[in-house]
Amino acid sequence: MELKQVIVVRDDLRLSRGKLASQVAHAAISAAEESKYKDRWLNEGQKKSILKCKNLDELIQIYERAKESRLPTALIRDQGRTEIPPGTITCVGIGPAPEDEIDKITGNLKLL
Repeated sequence: MELKQVIVVRDDLRLSRGKLASQVAHAAISAAEESKYKDRWLNEGQKKSILKCKNLDELIQIYERAKESRLPTALIRDQGRTEIPPGTITCVGIGPAPEDEIDKITGNLKLL
């Protein structure tokens, strides 16, 4: 069984590269902390993909599907100290978990 993690980012926010990197990092750490596979995934190279979705509605649908599938999931809300208002939902981290389970939810998304 191959493990991976996916971070899905809202494409409509048009974040700077630095802001985007910090949001992706928050999602990666937060979702990994929820995973029973964390230690194995850390030792196997931490496979991950960064994907994009159109907007908040699509991101929430992805988040809900991941939660329903009982995948480790973290929804990231910004604190609003720099580019965007407080509480803005920026991305979701899913996994680490079995790759085939994550692909059922995010397999149709494009790379960022």
